[in-house]
Amino acid sequence: MLLADPTASAAFGALLAERVQPGDVITLAGPLGAGKTSIARGLLGALGLIGEAPSPSYAIVQPYAPPELRLPVLHVDLYRITDPAELDELGLDHAADDAVLIIEWPERAGWDHWPHALSLEIAIVGDARRLTARVPKAWEARWPIP
Repeated sequence: MLLADPTASAAFGALLAERVQPGDVITLAGPLGAGKTSIARGLLGALGLIGEAPSPSYAIVQPYAPPELRLPVLHVDLYRITDPAELDELGLDHAADDAVLIIEWPERAGWDHWPHALSLEIAIVGDARRLTARVPKAWEARWPIP
């Protein structure tokens, strides 16, 4: 799928919001500037967030909960994680039972850390973004997204 600009990336995130449920993990991989946060912001906005979602680059985990959103979401940015062992301190695996996890830079945890995740990889192609998905069994009935 090609995403023409940040607006298209946010619109794709909004389509994801129509399909997410607690326990889902969505990983967003790609280089700096690829649009990972734009997709996450589109999803968060469609779930009810008013205003722009801050990038969790420094906080690492930005939590959202009802009534702010219609369901709990943890927006996670692993860019500053240097050792996968640091993930234990974040408690993400436990939180995933009740919330949607949106994970930017999932490769910092190891590519196989979330094997059940909807894995989205974004590549920069000129001015557009090419999105490639690895769709797990739990997402098969909810995919493709137009």
